[in-house]
Amino acid sequence: MATRKITITVPEELVESIKERVDARGVSGYIAAAAAHQDAMDRLRELAERLEEEHGAVTDDEQQAALERIAAIDGWHDEHRSRSDEAA
Repeated sequence: MATRKITITVPEELVESIKERVDARGVSGYIAAAAAHQDAMDRLRELAERLEEEHGAVTDDEQQAALERIAAIDGWHDEHRSRSDEAA
């Protein structure tokens, strides 16, 4: 992916906090990753808004059913992971 150098203004305290976690060359990567994450979240929110406009809001029952399905999938993965660990 091509990159472009830009100038941004960031609170000094934030820059110092980031520098404590990465070396000087890693600051750009850290900020680029944060911007990429925010961009992905913005795109996801926009998709959710479009889907809600097209199909209506998710009901509490639909949300609960989705959460239960996710929990079941997590349980299935945990069970299979522990079987794999025991076999190894």
